[in-house]
Amino acid sequence: MIQNRESFLQSVAARLGRSTPSLTKPERNWKHLPQHEVLKDASMEELIEVLREQCLNIHTTLKKCTKQQLPEILNETIVDYGGGRVIYSNDPRFGVLNVLPVFEQFEHLKWQSGNGERNIDFAEQANVGVVISNVTLAESGTIMLQASPEVGRTISFLPENSIAVIPKSSIVPRMTQAAQFLREQSHVSSCINFITGPSNSADIEMNLVVGVHGPVRMTYILVEDY
Repeated sequence: MIQNRESFLQSVAARLGRSTPSLTKPERNWKHLPQHEVLKDASMEELIEVLREQCLNIHTTLKKCTKQQLPEILNETIVDYGGGRVIYSNDPRFGVLNVLPVFEQFEHLKWQSGNGERNIDFAEQANVGVVISNVTLAESGTIMLQASPEVGRTISFLPENSIAVIPKSSIVPRMTQAAQFLREQSHVSSCINFITGPSNSADIEMNLVVGVHGPVRMTYILVEDY
Protein backbone atom coordinates (compact mmCIF):
# COMPACT_ATOMS: atom_id res chain seq x y z
CA MET A 1 0.00 0.00 0.00
CA ILE A 2 1.33 3.43 -0.96
CA GLN A 3 1.05 5.96 1.84
CA ASN A 4 1.44 9.77 1.74
CA ARG A 5 1.76 9.65 -2.05
CA GLU A 6 -0.13 12.85 -2.74
CA SER A 7 1.71 14.91 -0.13
CA PHE A 8 5.06 13.63 -1.36
CA LEU A 9 4.28 14.46 -5.00
CA GLN A 10 2.92 17.83 -3.98
CA SER A 11 6.18 18.59 -2.24
CA VAL A 12 8.19 17.57 -5.32
CA ALA A 13 5.92 19.66 -7.58
CA ALA A 14 6.39 22.69 -5.35
CA ARG A 15 10.16 22.32 -5.57
CA LEU A 16 9.84 22.25 -9.37
CA GLY A 17 7.72 25.39 -9.35
CA ARG A 18 4.47 23.65 -10.25
CA SER A 19 1.15 24.20 -8.54
CA THR A 20 0.04 20.58 -8.85
CA PRO A 21 1.91 17.35 -9.51
CA SER A 22 1.45 15.55 -12.81
CA LEU A 23 0.21 11.99 -12.42
CA THR A 24 0.35 11.25 -16.14
CA LYS A 25 3.10 8.84 -17.12
CA PRO A 26 5.41 10.63 -19.55
CA GLU A 27 5.63 9.28 -23.07
CA ARG A 28 9.10 7.99 -23.82
CA ASN A 29 10.32 8.55 -27.33
CA TRP A 30 13.81 7.22 -27.87
CA LYS A 31 14.95 9.22 -30.90
CA HIS A 32 18.65 8.61 -30.47
CA LEU A 33 20.21 5.14 -30.16
CA PRO A 34 23.95 5.81 -30.41
CA GLN A 35 24.79 2.32 -29.18
CA HIS A 36 23.54 0.94 -32.49
CA GLU A 37 25.72 3.25 -34.56
CA VAL A 38 29.15 2.00 -33.46
CA LEU A 39 30.64 -0.22 -36.19
CA LYS A 40 27.15 -0.51 -37.68
CA ASP A 41 28.36 -0.70 -41.27
CA ALA A 42 31.56 -2.65 -40.63
CA SER A 43 32.09 -5.76 -42.71
CA MET A 44 33.06 -9.05 -41.07
CA GLU A 45 36.67 -8.60 -42.15
CA GLU A 46 36.68 -5.11 -40.65
CA LEU A 47 35.29 -6.48 -37.38
CA ILE A 48 38.03 -9.10 -37.35
CA GLU A 49 40.63 -6.37 -37.75
CA VAL A 50 39.06 -4.43 -34.84
CA LEU A 51 39.20 -7.62 -32.77
CA ARG A 52 42.82 -8.20 -33.74
CA GLU A 53 43.84 -4.70 -32.67
CA GLN A 54 41.94 -4.97 -29.39
CA CYS A 55 43.63 -8.27 -28.56
CA LEU A 56 46.93 -6.38 -28.49
CA ASN A 57 45.49 -4.11 -25.81
CA ILE A 58 44.20 -6.94 -23.63
CA HIS A 59 47.37 -9.08 -23.77
CA THR A 60 45.67 -11.84 -25.75
CA THR A 61 47.09 -13.84 -28.64
CA LEU A 62 44.82 -14.11 -31.68
CA LYS A 63 45.27 -16.92 -34.17
CA LYS A 64 43.21 -17.39 -37.32
CA CYS A 65 42.65 -20.68 -39.12
CA THR A 66 40.26 -22.84 -41.12
CA LYS A 67 38.32 -25.75 -39.68
CA GLN A 68 40.82 -28.13 -41.21
CA GLN A 69 43.73 -26.31 -39.58
CA LEU A 70 42.09 -26.00 -36.15
CA PRO A 71 43.24 -29.36 -34.67
CA GLU A 72 46.87 -28.55 -35.49
CA ILE A 73 46.62 -24.97 -34.20
CA LEU A 74 44.85 -26.05 -31.00
CA ASN A 75 47.43 -28.77 -30.34
CA GLU A 76 50.26 -26.33 -31.01
CA THR A 77 48.79 -23.79 -28.58
CA ILE A 78 48.34 -26.34 -25.79
CA VAL A 79 51.92 -27.56 -26.25
CA ASP A 80 53.22 -24.00 -26.19
CA TYR A 81 51.44 -23.57 -22.86
CA GLY A 82 53.28 -26.61 -21.52
CA GLY A 83 50.71 -29.35 -22.07
CA GLY A 84 49.72 -31.02 -18.83
CA ARG A 85 46.12 -31.28 -17.71
CA VAL A 86 43.49 -29.95 -20.09
CA ILE A 87 39.83 -29.39 -19.26
CA TYR A 88 37.22 -28.49 -21.85
CA SER A 89 33.49 -27.87 -21.92
CA ASN A 90 30.96 -30.50 -22.96
CA ASP A 91 30.16 -28.50 -26.09
CA PRO A 92 28.98 -30.53 -29.11
CA ARG A 93 30.78 -28.09 -31.38
CA PHE A 94 34.10 -29.61 -30.34
CA GLY A 95 32.98 -32.79 -32.09
CA VAL A 96 31.86 -30.89 -35.16
CA LEU A 97 35.25 -29.20 -35.29
CA ASN A 98 37.05 -32.57 -35.05
CA VAL A 99 39.30 -31.52 -32.15
CA LEU A 100 38.40 -34.21 -29.62
CA PRO A 101 41.45 -36.31 -30.66
CA VAL A 102 43.63 -33.33 -29.72
CA PHE A 103 42.47 -33.48 -26.10
CA GLU A 104 43.17 -37.22 -25.98
CA GLN A 105 46.89 -36.53 -26.39
CA PHE A 106 46.94 -34.92 -22.95
CA GLU A 107 45.64 -35.74 -19.49
CA HIS A 108 42.17 -34.38 -20.01
CA LEU A 109 38.66 -34.09 -18.65
CA LYS A 110 35.45 -33.10 -20.37
CA TRP A 111 33.33 -31.05 -18.01
CA GLN A 112 30.11 -33.00 -17.46
CA SER A 113 27.36 -32.66 -14.89
CA GLY A 114 27.81 -36.31 -13.92
CA ASN A 115 31.36 -35.68 -12.77
CA GLY A 116 30.21 -33.69 -9.76
CA GLU A 117 33.00 -32.08 -7.74
CA ARG A 118 35.61 -33.80 -9.89
CA ASN A 119 35.03 -31.10 -12.50
CA ILE A 120 36.16 -28.33 -10.17
CA ASP A 121 38.98 -30.36 -8.63
CA PHE A 122 40.39 -31.10 -12.09
CA ALA A 123 39.96 -27.50 -13.28
CA GLU A 124 41.82 -26.26 -10.22
CA GLN A 125 44.84 -28.40 -11.14
CA ALA A 126 44.54 -27.99 -14.92
CA ASN A 127 47.12 -26.11 -16.95
CA VAL A 128 44.77 -25.29 -19.83
CA GLY A 129 41.03 -24.68 -20.08
CA VAL A 130 39.33 -24.67 -23.50
CA VAL A 131 35.91 -23.23 -24.36
CA ILE A 132 33.98 -22.05 -27.41
CA SER A 133 32.66 -18.50 -27.51
CA ASN A 134 28.90 -17.99 -27.92
CA VAL A 135 29.21 -14.32 -28.89
CA THR A 136 32.42 -12.37 -29.49
CA LEU A 137 32.55 -8.58 -29.10
CA ALA A 138 35.01 -7.08 -31.58
CA GLU A 139 35.12 -3.63 -29.97
CA SER A 140 36.38 -4.87 -26.60
CA GLY A 141 37.87 -8.26 -27.49
CA THR A 142 35.36 -9.98 -25.23
CA ILE A 143 33.96 -13.51 -25.41
CA MET A 144 30.57 -14.38 -23.95
CA LEU A 145 29.96 -17.74 -22.31
CA GLN A 146 26.69 -19.07 -20.91
CA ALA A 147 27.37 -21.39 -18.00
CA SER A 148 25.37 -24.60 -17.70
CA PRO A 149 25.70 -28.04 -16.09
CA GLU A 150 27.80 -29.02 -19.13
CA VAL A 151 29.77 -25.77 -19.45
CA GLY A 152 31.25 -24.88 -16.09
CA ARG A 153 32.28 -21.29 -15.52
CA THR A 154 35.48 -22.33 -13.73
CA ILE A 155 36.90 -23.79 -16.98
CA SER A 156 37.93 -20.25 -17.88
CA PHE A 157 38.83 -19.12 -14.35
CA LEU A 158 40.87 -21.80 -12.59
CA PRO A 159 43.43 -23.11 -15.14
CA GLU A 160 46.60 -21.05 -15.56
CA ASN A 161 46.07 -20.77 -19.30
CA SER A 162 42.87 -20.27 -21.26
CA ILE A 163 41.99 -20.95 -24.90
CA ALA A 164 38.79 -19.75 -26.54
CA VAL A 165 37.75 -21.06 -29.94
CA ILE A 166 35.91 -18.27 -31.74
CA PRO A 167 33.61 -19.19 -34.63
CA LYS A 168 33.78 -16.41 -37.18
CA SER A 169 29.97 -16.14 -37.21
CA SER A 170 29.99 -15.35 -33.46
CA ILE A 171 31.68 -11.97 -33.98
CA VAL A 172 29.49 -8.89 -33.45
CA PRO A 173 30.42 -5.21 -33.08
CA ARG A 174 29.83 -4.72 -29.36
CA MET A 175 27.76 -5.33 -26.21
CA THR A 176 24.64 -3.97 -27.90
CA GLN A 177 24.45 -6.97 -30.22
CA ALA A 178 25.29 -9.41 -27.43
CA ALA A 179 22.33 -8.11 -25.43
CA GLN A 180 20.11 -8.50 -28.48
CA PHE A 181 21.34 -12.08 -28.88
CA LEU A 182 20.34 -12.87 -25.30
CA ARG A 183 16.92 -11.28 -25.71
CA GLU A 184 16.23 -13.55 -28.65
CA GLN A 185 17.07 -16.75 -26.76
CA SER A 186 14.25 -18.97 -25.54
CA HIS A 187 16.40 -19.95 -22.56
CA VAL A 188 19.08 -17.78 -20.98
CA SER A 189 21.62 -19.10 -18.50
CA SER A 190 21.49 -17.81 -14.94
CA CYS A 191 25.25 -17.23 -15.21
CA ILE A 192 26.57 -15.31 -18.21
CA ASN A 193 30.27 -14.49 -18.30
CA PHE A 194 31.87 -11.77 -20.40
CA ILE A 195 35.60 -12.45 -20.50
CA THR A 196 38.08 -9.98 -21.92
CA GLY A 197 41.46 -11.65 -22.17
CA PRO A 198 43.48 -12.92 -19.19
CA SER A 199 42.95 -11.70 -15.64
CA ASN A 200 44.07 -8.10 -15.18
CA SER A 201 44.15 -5.87 -12.14
CA ALA A 202 45.58 -2.40 -11.55
CA ASP A 203 43.93 -1.78 -8.19
CA ILE A 204 47.21 -1.23 -6.35
CA GLU A 205 48.88 2.05 -7.31
CA MET A 206 47.65 1.62 -10.91
CA ASN A 207 50.32 -1.01 -11.60
CA LEU A 208 48.98 -3.62 -14.03
CA VAL A 209 49.29 -7.19 -12.80
CA VAL A 210 48.15 -10.08 -15.02
CA GLY A 211 46.81 -13.31 -13.58
CA VAL A 212 45.77 -12.21 -10.11
CA HIS A 213 42.33 -13.84 -10.12
CA GLY A 214 42.24 -15.90 -13.30
CA PRO A 215 44.34 -17.20 -16.18
CA VAL A 216 47.76 -15.68 -16.76
CA ARG A 217 47.71 -16.19 -20.53
CA MET A 218 44.91 -16.42 -23.05
CA THR A 219 44.66 -17.29 -26.75
CA TYR A 220 41.72 -16.74 -29.08
CA ILE A 221 41.60 -19.12 -32.06
CA LEU A 222 39.37 -17.64 -34.75
CA VAL A 223 38.04 -20.39 -37.00
CA GLU A 224 36.28 -19.93 -40.30
CA ASP A 225 32.63 -20.95 -40.28
CA TYR A 226 31.97 -24.63 -40.62
